[in-house]
Amino acid sequence: MIQITILSPADTVGLIQREQVANFLFKHLDQYGDKKEDILKAIDYSLDRGVRPGGFVVVAKDGRKVVGAVVVNRTGMEGYIPENILVYIAAHADYRGQGLGKKLMNAAIERAEGSIALHVEPDNPARKLYEKLGFTNKYLEMRLTR
Repeated sequence: MIQITILSPADTVGLIQREQVANFLFKHLDQYGDKKEDILKAIDYSLDRGVRPGGFVVVAKDGRKVVGAVVVNRTGMEGYIPENILVYIAAHADYRGQGLGKKLMNAAIERAEGSIALHVEPDNPARKLYEKLGFTNKYLEMRLTR
């Protein structure tokens, strides 16, 4: 049975669980992922490890095995930018197509205070899930990367 847990800055999150989530995301984000050290930065931000305004992490486990995770960072910019940004979401390949992504998203939506923004590649199959959950494409994102 899969158990969904929400980790927040108020929780004591050991380095082992932090590493488990980071390792899981690094492996299961597939082509949509980032370097592990960047994933760890987002997790640390979410769990307020010396960085504000924080956020939260949603973890799905089957027994002791991490099978899904979501990392949400608060932006601290209510009104002109959504209050939250969904940084990462992934489901283990063996659990995809079984509604786990929807459960993770619903847990994140329920936990978040205020609006949520996310970035999704046009070819990412998860885009359909986000649209079903009410996310809309309001802007075209542009970046200057240095």
